[in-house]
Amino acid sequence: MIKVQDLDYSYSQEDHALKGISFDIADKEWVSILGHNGSGKSTISKLLVGLLEADKGTIEIDGRILDEENVDEIRQQVGIVFQNPDNQFVGVNVKYDIAFGLENRQVPRDDMIKLIDEYSKKVGMDKFLEREPQTLSGGQKQRVAIAGILALNANIIILDEATSMLDPEGTREIISLIKELRDKHKKTIITITHDLNLARLSDRIIVLKEGEIIANDRPEVIFEREDILKSSKLDMPFNLKLYKSILSDEKLNKNRKLVDAVWELNF
Repeated sequence: MIKVQDLDYSYSQEDHALKGISFDIADKEWVSILGHNGSGKSTISKLLVGLLEADKGTIEIDGRILDEENVDEIRQQVGIVFQNPDNQFVGVNVKYDIAFGLENRQVPRDDMIKLIDEYSKKVGMDKFLEREPQTLSGGQKQRVAIAGILALNANIIILDEATSMLDPEGTREIISLIKELRDKHKKTIITITHDLNLARLSDRIIVLKEGEIIANDRPEVIFEREDILKSSKLDMPFNLKLYKSILSDEKLNKNRKLVDAVWELNF
């Protein structure tokens, strides 16, 4: 679905955000791009939707190279949900927010009403169509943003730090929705995050450090590399810390059932 080759981007001579990175993302895969602040992960999301233009390298989406000629067409396949849900809410209520992108594409009114009804139900927001944004929780606002993306028939959904400003309940809502989008609606999901608790649930993790990819593998493989996590200034989840603690204890380490059970808690 996505092929990135030798991608390079600088905001200035002093700020070299990405340094010739390459990676692939398969159709219907959930990939987390993980890294601390300043690692370049959010720059990738902006490049993938054409908000920034790469200095070097190529981005290929569904067999087409992203360039000036087809950026608008490719954007129809890629939807992005940003960190702050308030900054992406453009309608006076839920109904008008979902309708915003459809109006821009001049979708006929009768079709638009059907799409709003269909996708508000899919994200569990059909009972909130007349609600104003200030009355919604952070998780509900993110659901509305995702409904707008789905209504436009985007096949790729990027969530750029979309859970960082949410409370635990809102985060659980979004995680549940991500799983449903991948498994039921067959969408390709990219989560841009520094949260290992979120990343551990994805199919694959790409770890960035200072604009370079230092790891690209399944979560269980990445989590075995404590050196990578520490060098990237990423804090291990509690369950993983517990697992490492058990391994270092001679008595507990001999209890294979306990060791295996705690490891499974991570995934």
